[in-house]
Order: sequence, then C-alpha cells, then structure tokens
Amino acid sequence: MAGNAKPQRRMRGFEPASGLLKERVRTVGESRGFAVSRLLTHWTEVVGEDIASQTRPVKIGYAKGGFGATLTLLSLGASGPMLQMQVPKIREKVNACYGYNAISRIVLTQTAPVGFAEGQAQFTPAVKTRPVPSAEIREQAAQTAADCSDPGLKSALELLAQNVLMKSAKRTDPKKG
Repeated sequence: MAGNAKPQRRMRGFEPASGLLKERVRTVGESRGFAVSRLLTHWTEVVGEDIASQTRPVKIGYAKGGFGATLTLLSLGASGPMLQMQVPKIREKVNACYGYNAISRIVLTQTAPVGFAEGQAQFTPAVKTRPVPSAEIREQAAQTAADCSDPGLKSALELLAQNVLMKSAKRTDPKKG
C-alpha cells in the first residue's frame, strides 16, 4: 500500500448494490466517453420518461481541438424524426446534468450499439409443432413417472420421458422422425 492510503472499510451487514458497482459503472462509462456516469445510470431522470423510453445514450465523442462533445443516442424505430425535433430540448437537459455546456451536438442513430451483426432485427420465429408420440411411447413415459406423487412434477417427467424416448427411437430408425 502506498503512502497514507487506508484500505476502504467495508460496512457491516448488507451493503447497497450501488456502492458495490459504482466503480465498475464509472470505468465502463469512461471507456465510452461518459465522464459523468449519472447520465447513464439516471437517463430517465435526466431527459424524462417519454424520451428515455425511446432512446438510450450510446457514446460521447470529443472532436480534436473542437469545443463541446457529440452525444450519440440510440433511438427506436420510427421515433427518429420525432426525436430529431426534440434534440435541442434533450441537449439542454443533458447539459444541465453536466452543469455546463458540455454537449454541443446530438446524433441519433437507429442501429444497434453493438454493431450490425449482433444487432439485427428480431423476428418472431416460426411456430414449431411438437411431434405427437406414439401410444407405446406415451405408455412407457407414464410408467417411468408413475412413482411420482406430485402431479406437476409427474407431468413434467412424462413429457421429458416422451422426448427422450422419441429421440432415441428416431436415432435407431431414421424413417420414424
């Protein structure tokens, strides 16, 4: 330990989660350009619930030799044009959080903050129909779970047994599956 630095004393009993994560949030925030982590952690309080429900701060970029920074916001879908009209209001609120005119420009983006490959649009998957087990497999599954007294657990065990038996039958005879 260097100098007069004392180890940080831990509280007795329960500690607030915010105290345990404060340093990590600050480090991650600073890596994305956020000097004030409050902008990330209290985004709803800073800009209001209606804007916060449609946006999320992604990064802050500083131009070389320029004054003020550029805040990049991720916006949801078709709300981009409506948010573009509110950019001056958002900028005012963000600068009030900093306490000075830190942000000179706000850029709205509708891409994912992680990149194009990871942030592709989510589509609802096709509904998969579960194959119907034969009477023989249903009977074997019922016998497997017969000793169980809990009805919920018994039905779950029967379903598991049916799945296992159908999969093993499919492996032995590929024409069945």
